[in-house]
Amino acid sequence: SIPPESLEEQWDVPALQQDLQTHFGIPLPVEDWLKADDNLHEETLRNKISEEVSRVYEEKAASVGEPVMRHLEKAVMLKTLDEQWKEHLAQMDYLRQGIGLRGYAQKNPKQEYKREAFEMFSAMLNQVKNDVVGILAKVQVQTEAEVTDLEARQRQVGEQNREYLHPDSPTDGPSEAPVGPGQGVDTGSARPAADTSQPFVRAGAKVGRNEPCPCGSGKKFKQCHGKL
Repeated sequence: SIPPESLEEQWDVPALQQDLQTHFGIPLPVEDWLKADDNLHEETLRNKISEEVSRVYEEKAASVGEPVMRHLEKAVMLKTLDEQWKEHLAQMDYLRQGIGLRGYAQKNPKQEYKREAFEMFSAMLNQVKNDVVGILAKVQVQTEAEVTDLEARQRQVGEQNREYLHPDSPTDGPSEAPVGPGQGVDTGSARPAADTSQPFVRAGAKVGRNEPCPCGSGKKFKQCHGKL
């Protein structure tokens, strides 16, 4: 947005304001500053932006307390450093795999490896700083009073919703009448039904196997209807 050692006519002020809003979460009226102060140039403008961001951050730290803010800074720094270090190690592996190709360009692979590794390490440190500052500038930390107030409002909304959905329901729920002797659920339907079937009774006398068949065929019962 502001190239180094450039004139004000070359600055992209709207883009600068958008970048500051995105990175720090703070709307800074850079364009109004430039209109109000003709003495602002690249360095003084950078200092003014830095002072404004620091002021907003100090107000945030004062509102939540120094111990909370220091703990948050430590946590954000460790997490960001861990992520960037893993990415840096992956890039170093990639560099080692292809560093031998520098010899085809008449360059010393060992010297090129040292130079590029240092540049990558410096870039990693700058990225860590940018990420940490951006996260801490945009993070919103609630105070204990704000958390307590939020919980109270949530409970109030929950009670109002319950009263709206069930306006006539008692809070303790309906009570059940005591069950006395002989009362309660009739479990008679669960009992097995009594067996009402009658035993089989033979209509006539039992026919011997060697006796004539009762059908009148003249054959013995075992050779006619009594045949197995």
